[in-house]
Amino acid sequence: MKTKFLNTFAAAAVVLSSGVAAFAEEVTYLFPAPDFLPAFAPFQLALHNGYFDDNGLDVTFRVGRGGADVATQVAVGNADLGGGIGDTPIIVRANGLDIRGVALLGGRGLTQLAWRADSGITGPEDLAGRTVGVLAFQDTTYYNLLGVLASVGLSRDDVDIQAVGPGGIIQLSIAGDLDAFSGVPEWIAAVEGAGVEMEQMPVDTVFPAMAQAIIASDETIAERPEVVQGFVSAVLHAVQDIVDDPATAAADYVSFMPQHEGQEAAIEAIMRSYATLIYPEGENQPLGAFDPARIEAVQAFYLDSGIVQTAVPVEDLYTNEFIQ
Repeated sequence: MKTKFLNTFAAAAVVLSSGVAAFAEEVTYLFPAPDFLPAFAPFQLALHNGYFDDNGLDVTFRVGRGGADVATQVAVGNADLGGGIGDTPIIVRANGLDIRGVALLGGRGLTQLAWRADSGITGPEDLAGRTVGVLAFQDTTYYNLLGVLASVGLSRDDVDIQAVGPGGIIQLSIAGDLDAFSGVPEWIAAVEGAGVEMEQMPVDTVFPAMAQAIIASDETIAERPEVVQGFVSAVLHAVQDIVDDPATAAADYVSFMPQHEGQEAAIEAIMRSYATLIYPEGENQPLGAFDPARIEAVQAFYLDSGIVQTAVPVEDLYTNEFIQ
């Protein structure tokens, strides 16, 4: 009788467990670049540490073909959520893509201006006549570079700007064919890992650059707010893990990302860069929240520079309703 009871209890537990799994909301998240890049560590930590599970979500990651593709796929409903930069809605919403930012991964800018220590460059004012790399000419690294140049009275015509992709930026910087580049912390780490000494400055010290953003369509926000809330909460939990203990977060991350096996020290250095340069909260800007004044300033610059042709009401570009 006891055995029968235990068997019945075990069967009921299996059914209950299956029922809980069945009720998990399926969510598709689209990355703008390969999902093993250290920039996306918070998402991988949230997945493998069970933070999405804790929020009742069954998350599937997919990789898009750059930020514009991600914005399009999210807007038309082919992905529930996607990755961009805080300025992504400024660029795409004016083109009829009804997406907005729902979380900003840090109060500082993602983009860093970096240059070879042996180049003689000491800051943005020394970029005139230099060769500077960006990811692409339709990318935030380029737009932010224009903002940096404008801050010291220079224009795109004063600099030899090369759009060479991430691999090109790293290799050409190592070879000395680029004097400087506008990029992310892991590119700087890769160049330094090859024995090239680099100097850098956060772009947001001279231009209101923004961090990575999670974007969603207006329709998803209206119809599935609990999904957006759960996803944002899980990712921000992982961001806080990195801020609190970069070494442990790096070790956890490498343990389930085979692409980085044996690179624990390099990954820890990258995570420390994110924890100190990008993730810290801004003034009146708690972790995850957007600053409307910063968005307005970026949009004004993009209009003046011809990057966008139409201004969008700032309140249509973001929401802080999912930031606890």
